[in-house]
Amino acid sequence: MATWKRDGRVTGCQRLGCAGLAGVLSLSLTAPLELLTVLAQVGTSPPWRGLWQAGRSVCQAEGIGALWKGNLTACLRLFPCSALQLASYRRFVVLFMDDLGHISQWSAIMAGSLAGTVATIVTYPTDVVKTRLIVQNRLEPSYKGILHAFYTIYHQEGFPALYRGVSLTVLGAIPFSAGSFFVYINLNKIWHEPSFHFSPLQNFINGCLAAGVAQTLSFPFETVKRKMQAQSPCLPHYGGVDVQFTGMVDCFRQTVKTKGVFGLWCGLTANLLKIVPYYGVMFSTFEFCKRVCLYRNGYIESPLSYKLIPGVDQSLQPQELQELKFLQRGNFDLLYGLPWD
Repeated sequence: MATWKRDGRVTGCQRLGCAGLAGVLSLSLTAPLELLTVLAQVGTSPPWRGLWQAGRSVCQAEGIGALWKGNLTACLRLFPCSALQLASYRRFVVLFMDDLGHISQWSAIMAGSLAGTVATIVTYPTDVVKTRLIVQNRLEPSYKGILHAFYTIYHQEGFPALYRGVSLTVLGAIPFSAGSFFVYINLNKIWHEPSFHFSPLQNFINGCLAAGVAQTLSFPFETVKRKMQAQSPCLPHYGGVDVQFTGMVDCFRQTVKTKGVFGLWCGLTANLLKIVPYYGVMFSTFEFCKRVCLYRNGYIESPLSYKLIPGVDQSLQPQELQELKFLQRGNFDLLYGLPWD
């Protein structure tokens, strides 16, 4: 059992800003791998090509900027998605807590998965637009930008097209949660010590390992979702999808029939290679931004370390600390007869 507690020395807006900046940097750094993953899932990139050959082919055909197709959409989607996920996570955590304020590991993982699912469903149309922008040829685009893609998809294919494949998000959350839980319940055996003794490096490795296992188990659902998002009778070659299908189940069937069972895992290598740099940049950027906030709020001496300022009550929230400093300053001014500003 664990008690859910967040650092009260950082405000909600500061925490969201830290997460947003960390997410934008990590998404932008790993955007080429994300592009290669999506192209392999949709079938635009031949499975026999290696990552280097596939990336070079994209650069030769559309220019090096093509490696970041759809990244702006992903970055813009990050902020509402993160806000929704954080708000939903708080609600689910409170729902799963017992009377003593404790929450089990499985309940915490379920709360995170459910919060992620809610945020993904609400912002799902932006994910469809990102996929369409990735699979189109940048030199002969069907969509001139994000807003034009929204407008064109809605008017040509109808509103349901913006939610094509959304059910796979819910179905994929089941193996994703199971994979995460399987890793976390075995961490004590892996490290031969209890979880509360884990160092930051161990926690980072644990997160990467859990993400790798969870994403591998849920990857077939992600592959079919990408095919459904990309397929459109209004696009050249039906969006470049390598199989023709009439629905979710048929997409599974046609993919296995055409490419074999392992065709559901096309693009997994690029996706797994993305994990370490993605989470590494995210965690390091978030921690640095958090230190900057703690420094500005008056809790630590420098944003380059976590060295606490002597005499500062670390249990106070930022507004309480500022009020205390204001009162202390007022008492000092009254004591020495100094005018207030």
